[in-house]
Amino acid sequence: MKLVNIKINNFRGIKHSDLNIPAQAVLVGDNNTGKSTILEAIDLVLGPERLARKPVIDEHDFYAGKYLDVDNNPIEISIEVIITDLDAEQQIHFMNNLDWWNTNSQTLLQGPPPEATDGDGVVPALRLGFRGYYDAEEDDFAGETFFLSPELDEGKHDPLRLKDKRMCGFLYLRTLRTGNRALSLERGSLLDIILKLRELKPRMWEDVLSQLRDISVANDPELGISDILTTVQKAVREIVPVECADAPAIRVSQMTREHLRQILTVFLGTGACDENGTEYAAPFHHQGTGTINTLVLSLLSMIAELKQNVIFAMEEPEIAIPPHTQKRIINSVIGKSAQAIFTSHSPYVLEEFDPAQIIVIDRKNGELTGCPAKLPPTVKQKMYRDEVKRRFCESLLARRVLIVEGRTEYDTISRVARKLQIENPMLFSSLESLGIAVISADTD
Repeated sequence: MKLVNIKINNFRGIKHSDLNIPAQAVLVGDNNTGKSTILEAIDLVLGPERLARKPVIDEHDFYAGKYLDVDNNPIEISIEVIITDLDAEQQIHFMNNLDWWNTNSQTLLQGPPPEATDGDGVVPALRLGFRGYYDAEEDDFAGETFFLSPELDEGKHDPLRLKDKRMCGFLYLRTLRTGNRALSLERGSLLDIILKLRELKPRMWEDVLSQLRDISVANDPELGISDILTTVQKAVREIVPVECADAPAIRVSQMTREHLRQILTVFLGTGACDENGTEYAAPFHHQGTGTINTLVLSLLSMIAELKQNVIFAMEEPEIAIPPHTQKRIINSVIGKSAQAIFTSHSPYVLEEFDPAQIIVIDRKNGELTGCPAKLPPTVKQKMYRDEVKRRFCESLLARRVLIVEGRTEYDTISRVARKLQIENPMLFSSLESLGIAVISADTD
């Protein structure tokens, strides 16, 4: 299963966008151009748990914050995705909702003749949508997902339900960071995703909450707290002579299930032992970076193996992770998923992709565009692999590129700019602070 196209209207900073997505993709571009918004838009359509979030959307999710026009009619957020590479089980499940996608022209087939579906490069496709809007009657924001084919009476569509989304298999990992949420039970964590894929529902919440409520704190009279609470009780009863403030005590918790999800975490042995030889255990996010990275990779591998035909969308896998691990994460996810879509600012991540798989994102006046990166015409593929890959990737991540003739100019210009900034920061800036990448052409 692969996502081949996404259309976005009036969502966050995107007024309109129509993007084709390659089989494996990394989205690059300046900060705040809309890379993460694209992944969020996909999640609104395909994310199994996304519509359970309340509210589904809010005022700030509408382009320029406008959800009503001048006549107080709702302005809608609309998102459409097209999915291909459906396996046999998916084609049977979605047989009443299929369209046809021409992989050569990157377009949908429009209507008859039916024999056109047998053409070269024409494959079954699913067209799915999301609609978000302000509901004046409820005075709240609402959202819904649906199949765009077939169109029913009065422009209505079949709803895209939770079981349908699970059949699609989309996983959105907002960020790895240092894996702080990976082994928690917080919604959307890697451990939570694995439990859902295995259809495990640990029914432990009430037992834990009741145990916590029974633990009393600070009952020792020497502490003085219980005496103060008793005095409070007497004062209340002077005003309200009933047992409405009976037996005041400090308890450990008034937590709900959601609170528990956020604080429960896995502890791991640290290798340090006390005088009795008992190994001390600490929360997993207190482990070394290498251990955490290994944990994250292991969990990602488990998810990919549990859900074979899956689309991974992942934000910035490079954060707080060394270059060699960045590469391992990228290759592990690509190798075990049907499709992987990343956002990144790391040249080490970009190095793992062919230029055609690197989508350069730009946005002007709300119009978001994306085009595949292209090698300069004089650079052959072998030369790119052997010599200029790192420089090319650094250039894609820069705001401007300064190409100099050789190593002497490469060293001198950067140092002169930095020296000028030190001498007079009001007039001069270093090339790094201006977002300029200096590339040596090595006399070529």
